[in-house]
Amino acid sequence: MDHTEVSPRRRAMVLIHAYYEAFNRGDWVGMLACLDEDVVHDLNQGAREHGREAFAAFLQRMEASYREQLRDVVVMADDSGNRAAAEYVVHGEYHHTDEGLPPARGQRYVLPGGAFFDVRDGLITRVSNYYNLQDWIVQVGG
Repeated sequence: MDHTEVSPRRRAMVLIHAYYEAFNRGDWVGMLACLDEDVVHDLNQGAREHGREAFAAFLQRMEASYREQLRDVVVMADDSGNRAAAEYVVHGEYHHTDEGLPPARGQRYVLPGGAFFDVRDGLITRVSNYYNLQDWIVQVGG
């Protein structure tokens, strides 16, 4: 057996880590490169969006209102490398009011979160994000 071969599980974990490292750098092109063209994106307590173009628009909306860094990122994957999950802590600043949410005044927040992923052919085909929206609203004074 060749022990130098990288397992599907490890490849998926490296992909998810690359996705979050790009996020922390504000490298939207790098993030999008981790996604399949037809990626499915489940927004926390929101709609399901389809496609890399819709994901790029989501990133622009996020950048307009938030500055965030993800810390304590832990990535897990199944042996097939087709399913993965991540847990992290968001350290953020709410700098511009996001429609339908409390007014932004530069409030800082710390919020645990997580995501589930489907992976196929070396790309992320689904991202489902979860965090406690009510906790975030309390932290920003809503």
